[in-house]
Amino acid sequence: MKIARTAWLAVTLTAAMLVSCAPQSGVDDRLLGGMIRDDHLKVRVLASGLNGTGGSAIGPDGALYVTDRVAGEVIRVNTTTGEKSTFATGLPPPLSMSGGPIDIAFVGQVAYVLVADVDAGPGGDRVNGIYRIDDRDSWTVVADLGAFTRANPPHNPVTLMEELAPAIEPVQHGFLVTDGQRERLLAVTREGEVSVLLTFGNVTPTGIARLGRSVYIAQTGSMPYGAERGRVVGILGGESEAVQVASGDSPLVDVEFAGCDALYALSRGYALPGATALPRTGRLLRVNGDGSLSRVVGGLDLPTSVEFADGAAFVVAGDEVLRIDNVPGDANPQHPGVRCRHQSRPQAAAQPMWGRAG
Repeated sequence: MKIARTAWLAVTLTAAMLVSCAPQSGVDDRLLGGMIRDDHLKVRVLASGLNGTGGSAIGPDGALYVTDRVAGEVIRVNTTTGEKSTFATGLPPPLSMSGGPIDIAFVGQVAYVLVADVDAGPGGDRVNGIYRIDDRDSWTVVADLGAFTRANPPHNPVTLMEELAPAIEPVQHGFLVTDGQRERLLAVTREGEVSVLLTFGNVTPTGIARLGRSVYIAQTGSMPYGAERGRVVGILGGESEAVQVASGDSPLVDVEFAGCDALYALSRGYALPGATALPRTGRLLRVNGDGSLSRVVGGLDLPTSVEFADGAAFVVAGDEVLRIDNVPGDANPQHPGVRCRHQSRPQAAAQPMWGRAG
């Protein structure tokens, strides 16, 4: 794994997490239907009736924003009531099940949507890239990732066996984007300049999370997907490699922080070698200090993303959003100056940010 030395990205990694993995063994309880969770957790369906869900983000108003790949929309979900409204519409429709608007991120009050594998449209203005949402029904392309890929094709592109979509994460001066099909991590400036920051082997990077100056990436593991090939890696500033943080599940599709020292990963579900994940076998996992992954909630139906706010996890799975209360998320005494981006979120407002409910 090689990392480009990009001046605007300096990342560090908590030393306690840089440990060898202790993978779980056995699959006897991974095919169980229904939720498997700790007794103190409270799990409920917050919202349903969604379509073609992909990535998600907690907005500056405290609401959950979920991409709808089929409709080309972003849906706003009140994290308390589950009320849904259309935040953005008119985004390019997909050409495949893994295309369309697939992830969303916020920089201040402004939303950016990652769009992949779309029809160029009559005027050719629909591209694979990063879109800035200007209003409910208008957007501006700020980075053309498709053009970059055509100019910089990977040596060994892979064909994903299921809907393992890229992800976007804001960093200083720009964004990081995982490109799973081409097994690399892209750096994108806010002016639209794109570069390859990190190239992986046969592991398919998916979700990405940042805490302060540390970056963590979920990986499915090598193909064909096996039960214990997925892992979480972290990038250490100044080094040329990504360091393994945890492993023991596959395929992992997202990674997020619930607090300054509470890192979680999301497994799409149990996968037999060479096959896609089975329904209702997805799991929310906590990353442990010994490099293992502990199951917090099981029985999730092909989940795609997870977010944390106000002591709860919000899992997007199929046509539903689940709210899981009482998820541990402790402050990190090792980094007293670091502010967790998931802590102290405001309560969800009654209307979208420009006050136009759909």
